[in-house]
Amino acid sequence: MKLVLSAGSLYTLPLEKAFEIARDTGFDGLEVIINHDFGLSDNVGLIRAVQQILPVCSLHAPFFEIDGWGNKISQLQRTAELAIETGIPLINFHPPSWMGMELGFWRWFNRVKDYQAEVGQGQVIITLENMPSTGMFGSNPYLLGHTSRMIQFMEEKNLYLTFDTAHMGSSKANFLNDFHQFYNSGKMRNIHFSDYGYGKEHLLPGHGVLPLTRFLNHLRETGYNETLTLELSPHEFPDSEAGIRESLAEIFEYLCQETRFQERPRHGIVHQAATAD
Repeated sequence: MKLVLSAGSLYTLPLEKAFEIARDTGFDGLEVIINHDFGLSDNVGLIRAVQQILPVCSLHAPFFEIDGWGNKISQLQRTAELAIETGIPLINFHPPSWMGMELGFWRWFNRVKDYQAEVGQGQVIITLENMPSTGMFGSNPYLLGHTSRMIQFMEEKNLYLTFDTAHMGSSKANFLNDFHQFYNSGKMRNIHFSDYGYGKEHLLPGHGVLPLTRFLNHLRETGYNETLTLELSPHEFPDSEAGIRESLAEIFEYLCQETRFQERPRHGIVHQAATAD
């Protein structure tokens, strides 16, 4: 499987610096979140510049307003078009939020018959992300919050999945049963990997309560051959670049050890994550 870093993990740094750190650490590529850097700028030029450093394995459609990108529908379509023009194989987006009253997006979301043909134009894989339970009383503020309903929707609409461990863990600390349902659907093409615990998402492995080592072992043993994307909060890293590099190298070593059938010594967060499992 490809080991990828979400550029959002280092969004406090310039995008080019995030790519350089990921390259030096050993990651196979990055997932780029469409953020304010892409507002009213040469987006193709920006992508092509960072692609000279390391491949862009996926784009994450915006989840907030970006100058010049329009509404959620336009954002998704423009993300797909940017991916096609720059040769990026996959994009990810969030479903509509009922709490956010995204009614227009919801109507369009239901109206599409084939996402791969109508949005991806048969040239880029379109994936939908499972969302967290962050609303009042632990409710999920997004539509398709139930695993079985989301799988049914993806099958009906020819959609693939970006599975987020922290999002699933926000409602079910032992999320492996739901993961297996998604995995067995054959729809999984990307995984956002991080820990969850104590009301916080996107933690370093071992900083939360999820069974992440067992999760990684399952991916290795079943021959998962898609993308595993490390998506952490920047607050999980030290302030200095040297500290960021050291921390990222440690977790990359852990990911390699648990997914690639090779022996490496355990230490630091690797030991913590294994203990949590």
